[in-house]
Amino acid sequence: MEAYRDQYATLFNNGKKVVVLGISVDADTTLANWARESSFPNLFASDPDQTVAKQYGSADSKMDTRNVFIVGPDGKIVYRMMKFNVLSTDAYSELAKAVASTLKSPGASHH
Repeated sequence: MEAYRDQYATLFNNGKKVVVLGISVDADTTLANWARESSFPNLFASDPDQTVAKQYGSADSKMDTRNVFIVGPDGKIVYRMMKFNVLSTDAYSELAKAVASTLKSPGASHH
C-alpha cells in the first residue's frame, strides 16, 4: 500500500474524482492505526470474513495478493487487475492508464 500512497497524486488524480479504498481481512482498529501512522490519503475497510472479496471474486487465502478494481461513475466495475504485482513498474503504468481512461469516460465529470 505504500506504493499507492507514494504515487497517489499521479496514479489517482490526487484524489480528485477518484476514491481509493483498500479492503483487508485485518481488524478495523488495526487498519485505522496503520493508516494513520503511515499517513495514507486513501480509505480502508475491514473484511475479516472476506464477504466483499467473495462477491468480487477476489477472495484468496494468500495475504499478499492484491486485486485492483476500478469502478466507474455509474458504480460498475470498468477495469480489473487481478493479482496486481506491487513490484512491477508496468503494473503501475497500466493502473495509471486505466484510471485516466475512466476519468475521461462519459459521465465521469458528473460525479
